[in-house]
Amino acid sequence: MIVLKSVMVPVRDEVHLRHLVVDEALLKLDKYLNDAFMAGLYRVKVVHGKGTGTLCQVVREQLAKHPLVKSYRPGEYGEGGNGVTIVELALK
Repeated sequence: MIVLKSVMVPVRDEVHLRHLVVDEALLKLDKYLNDAFMAGLYRVKVVHGKGTGTLCQVVREQLAKHPLVKSYRPGEYGEGGNGVTIVELALK
């Protein structure tokens, strides 16, 4: 029998979705938002890149209906601009 120990990995305040297809990105985003909420983070950065804008659009559509998201906005100068979305999570 093999026993694996669970390892606590700290949740960072940003998630990178660049170079993922939409389905992969949305799965990773949902898991990340849940992990960030459980870790007590209140503001996180979603890095989706600029590209064609498709990933940015679907990420923001998902954020608009996600129950753990209080608000979101495009990144400003110095935060990553249009390549990121800043997310404020709901309170516990």
